Amino acid sequence: MRVLLLSAYDADSHRRWRLDLARHLDDWHWTQLALPPRHFRWRVRGNSLSWSQENAQTLNAGYDLIIATSMTDLSALRGLVPALASIPTVLYFHENQFAYPVRQTQLSPVEPQVISLYSALCADRVLFNSPYNSQSFFEGCEALLNRLPDQVPEGVVDQIKAKSAVIPVPLADHCFTDKTSSETCFSLVWNHRWEYDKGPERLLSLLRTYFARPNAPALNVHVVGQQFRQQPPAFAAVAELLEQHRALGRWGYVEGAGEYRQLLARSHGVLSTAVHDFQGLSVLEAVAAGCIPLVPARLAYPDWFAEPWCYASHLEHPEREAEAAAEQLYRRACQWYSGTLPSEPSVAALSWEALEPEYRRCLSAVAQVQ
Repeated sequence: MRVLLLSAYDADSHRRWRLDLARHLDDWHWTQLALPPRHFRWRVRGNSLSWSQENAQTLNAGYDLIIATSMTDLSALRGLVPALASIPTVLYFHENQFAYPVRQTQLSPVEPQVISLYSALCADRVLFNSPYNSQSFFEGCEALLNRLPDQVPEGVVDQIKAKSAVIPVPLADHCFTDKTSSETCFSLVWNHRWEYDKGPERLLSLLRTYFARPNAPALNVHVVGQQFRQQPPAFAAVAELLEQHRALGRWGYVEGAGEYRQLLARSHGVLSTAVHDFQGLSVLEAVAAGCIPLVPARLAYPDWFAEPWCYASHLEHPEREAEAAAEQLYRRACQWYSGTLPSEPSVAALSWEALEPEYRRCLSAVAQVQ
């Protein structure tokens, strides 16, 4: 089968997903086009123009199936390249434009939202990486359509729901490692992008609340992840607080993939304070390496973890959330020191071994090949 894969905003997680997909379904012939993950608004609006003019020969080469990420302006691309209009198409949502925090969207998000809505309507199959992603997309579409002044057809969202499914981004084989902990105290990793939507202020509040407890067990906290030129000021305060309590472990981005996996393998827990996560891959990868999750009961986390692993979510009351998270952290640390820390929950169902047959069946059915 000849497959055209289009990644319109090729962020790291998108790149890993498309390369792994082609590697695991290597009996199919893959052609891939990807655009760099920068200039977001232009990329989302202009990818159809860029590809149709610069890659016309590739797009017209003839395919059995098209797989496009949700950043692709699929309806416009099919109009600009008529040969694509009759090819069965799958649209994959790593995220959706309706569930980003307000701080991250400085300008009106309506145009990117409408583009994703039109793309979903013109695709033959729509896939999401988590139930939360799917639900928030449909709720956002309904809210958007209800705000429009007139001539809004009935049943638009139902059309998309009828051809939608959830197939997560699989965890790579190397994520599943044996525990190699040599830490001398309870070790926790916070492994997210250093941006506001990952909740650095909530991390700071949680740690302040934890260390304010009498006889709080000693911690070793690794704060790692992708960094940017400008960072929320809460990170500097987190570093100062951890140093003050002799709890500062690894700090900053870990360059080597092997070194990062070793860090996860020797840590006992993985912490999230996020207000935005459509699948939570960094947490899932840490759990696959043997870390227990300490995550808020919101976003995609309840899709993967039962209630005991999730602390209470209080988006409008960060102080209450900090208390709930600090209480769970205290309990887990005490369990580790007493030798009663439970084993991490299994995420084997999210491995490539488990999900590859599902991808193959779904994509083959869309292309109508055996």
